[in-house]
Amino acid sequence: MLTDAHCHPYDLHPCFPAAEDQRQRMGVMCAASSTALEEFEFCERILQLGNTGMLLCFAVHPQYQGTDIKEQTAVLEMLAKQGRLAVVGETGFDLFNTKYKATEKMQEELFSIHLETALQYDLPVVVHVRRAMHRIFAHAAALKKCKTVIFHSWSGTESEGEALLRRGINAFFSFGTPILLNHREVMRCCTRFPADRLLTETDAPFQPLRGREFSCYADLAEIITAMESLRGETGMEGVIEDNFRAAFGC
Repeated sequence: MLTDAHCHPYDLHPCFPAAEDQRQRMGVMCAASSTALEEFEFCERILQLGNTGMLLCFAVHPQYQGTDIKEQTAVLEMLAKQGRLAVVGETGFDLFNTKYKATEKMQEELFSIHLETALQYDLPVVVHVRRAMHRIFAHAAALKKCKTVIFHSWSGTESEGEALLRRGINAFFSFGTPILLNHREVMRCCTRFPADRLLTETDAPFQPLRGREFSCYADLAEIITAMESLRGETGMEGVIEDNFRAAFGC
């Protein structure tokens, strides 16, 4: 079974209205990310239609530029308390540019709240991090207590990934279309990380292959093929499915 550790069905739908039909036809199991209640409820409706294989995630994205943290995190608490939430995420740090760096203090506050929720309700955490691994390592003690920590679209180095595991963090590293786009360090990590720590994702619709307008579930087959080629291994689809189930507890 193909698995997608990180996608955005709400954002994919306008680009590709047949996305859910494609996912069901392919039998893809996915972790569906939401950053607002409207997005979360969109994914809930998919499940209410009788569709299966979708885990519901929610968090305030680190690129969030609003100011009402209490209102946003109240949604997170409500969903967790009501048992509607399967995963906390994506949360983390994004210091990619000046605009995002200006909200670093808010990102820190949000990340701490997200980790507290994950620990309180024993939920996996999906982490977004760009140019901010030092902030992740600063939270190593809390991350070590988390059920699992899934690094979405891993963009760190091989040594950083190894260091997270050495610290006792139950980390999984998710790879998507960047391994098909000649991102050398990402490809190196995909090649060298332990097989039982690897996941695949589309980040649909946000990580399209060259010449395409959006990423979608069909890309997973190409991602698996690229992963097998990089590692010189076969049968990775089954390995990744086992890892997905272990990471997300499903």
